[in-house]
Amino acid sequence: MYTLCRECYHMADEAHDVCPQCAGRRVLQHPALRSLTIAHMDCDAFFAAIEKRDNPDLKDKPVIVGGGQRGVVATCCYIARLYGVRSAMPMFKALKACPDAVVVRPNGDKYREAAQQIRAKMGALTPLVQPVSVDEAYMDLSGTEAVHGAPPAASLARLAAEIERDIGVTVSIGLSVNKFLAKTASELDKPRGFAAISVEEAESLLGPKPIGFLHGVGPKLAARLESDGYDLVEDIHRADVKTLISRYGETGMWLKQRAHGIDNRPVRIDEERKSVSAETTFNEDVSDAAWLEDQLWRLCVKTADRAKKTGLDGGVVTLKLKTADFRTLTRRVSLSEPTQLAQTVFRAARVLLAKETRARVRYRLIGVGLSELSDHKADGADLLDPLIAKRAAAERASDIAREKFGTDAVITGRAARMKKLQP
Repeated sequence: MYTLCRECYHMADEAHDVCPQCAGRRVLQHPALRSLTIAHMDCDAFFAAIEKRDNPDLKDKPVIVGGGQRGVVATCCYIARLYGVRSAMPMFKALKACPDAVVVRPNGDKYREAAQQIRAKMGALTPLVQPVSVDEAYMDLSGTEAVHGAPPAASLARLAAEIERDIGVTVSIGLSVNKFLAKTASELDKPRGFAAISVEEAESLLGPKPIGFLHGVGPKLAARLESDGYDLVEDIHRADVKTLISRYGETGMWLKQRAHGIDNRPVRIDEERKSVSAETTFNEDVSDAAWLEDQLWRLCVKTADRAKKTGLDGGVVTLKLKTADFRTLTRRVSLSEPTQLAQTVFRAARVLLAKETRARVRYRLIGVGLSELSDHKADGADLLDPLIAKRAAAERASDIAREKFGTDAVITGRAARMKKLQP
């Protein structure tokens, strides 16, 4: 058994409830602590933590970061979570559950700046960092003990303390032999936690858990598995892999592997971005097709701008709508050629939108996205759309003008009309 002190980073070769070097009580005990090298690090209630850092008056208050009465919860602090508030919860439900919560509008620039600072600290520890989102990442610390003079567990404890001291947010860390078990470990001890799982204990730890405990099993898949009699992870242990594959396809093999703690995915530094998108929630539910189309155009411009900044183009356009009763609809169409152009995205998404507005359904949210991204040169030629090259040249000239002289330097007739109608 090894003991790691999370206060002075001393690693002892025996079990201790108190650090033998500094008498600290924040200790982690695990028999495989010296050999585990794959970590998952997750910032605790990241957006809310940044807001509390920058406004000490919020320290002991329930804080919700989100978009007003009509929006949803982006994240919330752990005090708000005690009242049942959760990410993606409609704001009106969150405020009903926690009426004394302080609601703060998201500040993306501030969160990205903090995330970049955290990313730099991770990069100083190991070059093998795979971001998952703005507030979490995987790390492979194989071979770093020779560089840092400490086993990965001690280096991670030091990293967590540095992030808390220098950036003002806490993190939770999971350490294991693969990404799946590292992610599982990081969920076991939150907030400001540190947990480890070895491959030898994976089955016994996972077996008694409900099937939805497996990271990657969402509510719909969990409900399907439960209806088929797979209530616990140990039910997957006992199941024949051929039966699982015949019932669930490739997901059946994936379930069998994860239930046994098997995950052969490496930590990748070249992980590709899967999509670019933009969406907006309305102040009131809307069914007017023309008004929805105007909002769609504005979002297509945002999505195209983001694609251009990343240097990527997409071959699939996705329309997202959320009805007044919170049902989410997604419609997709594949393009004949990948694109970065707002006009091309809009032309495809407008057809999808028209099919959904015929019934005069009232919507509270609309979004549009580009997926199946690549870095191929887009919008050069298309036999089905011979004018695309001219439109691409015109749009990119407009982009340059907007960047140089401001967003109103060049606007379309639709955008001008929308601006005129604004109060």
